[in-house]
Amino acid sequence: MQAARAKHPFRRLQSLWDFQNPGTSELRFRRALQGSSGPTNAVPRAEILTQIARAQGLQRRFQAAHRTLDRIEPHLPQLGPRLRILYSLERGRVLRSAGKPKSALPHFRRAWKIARRSGEDAFAVDAAHMVALGTSGAAQTSWNARALKLAERSRDPGARRWRGSLWNNIGRSDFERGKYRAALRSFTRAVRYRLRERDAAETRVAKWCVAKTLRVLGRTTEALRMQRSLLAAWRRAKGKDGYVVEELGECYWAKGRTREARPFFRRAVAELSRDPWLVAREPARLRRLRELAAGRPYHRGTP
Repeated sequence: MQAARAKHPFRRLQSLWDFQNPGTSELRFRRALQGSSGPTNAVPRAEILTQIARAQGLQRRFQAAHRTLDRIEPHLPQLGPRLRILYSLERGRVLRSAGKPKSALPHFRRAWKIARRSGEDAFAVDAAHMVALGTSGAAQTSWNARALKLAERSRDPGARRWRGSLWNNIGRSDFERGKYRAALRSFTRAVRYRLRERDAAETRVAKWCVAKTLRVLGRTTEALRMQRSLLAAWRRAKGKDGYVVEELGECYWAKGRTREARPFFRRAVAELSRDPWLVAREPARLRRLRELAAGRPYHRGTP
């Protein structure tokens, strides 16, 4: 009972997140920081600072994020295990987002160890999934399995909520290794968990992964039908649909309907060029989309 009460304030803090708008999230956290003062609030204030750092990292303001975490570092011995976990997680995330995955891994492993010792299952799953994202091959498979096993067995609802994300990550790992049938099975499981959680946005993302995999497996008609449905759903939700229109272009392209594909590629370029993560990490993907949007000859595409 005491542990449940201790975790409740951080759950409230998590409700301030809008991962599609990290700038807005940062403003919310700063308002929350202004509302907390005094020595009795040292732990909540430090927790808020970790989330401000995460929001800054998502905006690619890496130096600012490190400075925010530097404010916490000297006080870590007095602030308890949860703060040490959060500090390690967010320091690692900032490093990873800045293109330093090897430097990030020790922080994620440290978060995993502290979380396991202190019984913080949700944070332990988070840490394990971050280690998996920073590794490859057998190590990635092992860390994904470790995270999923804990999420399945834990009584912590926060840990159990990770199951949809973990199946999605396992699917992506299989997809990247060309194991498309295994990826389809994992993505389908992710959809089932997202539907149980009644998370509409994440369900759309999970279905997008299923549809993309169907296209790569040659089941283009099914993929096209799913992506059309997803486009309508994103529009109803007034959300960003750049990845969906990209896949619609790929589906029409795969069917040889290049005239119908080009408008979708043009819209994909317009949308995805505003995604700083994609611009930084996948410039070749954007170049290819521009070529296809312009109607220039191009190979039939990569998965």
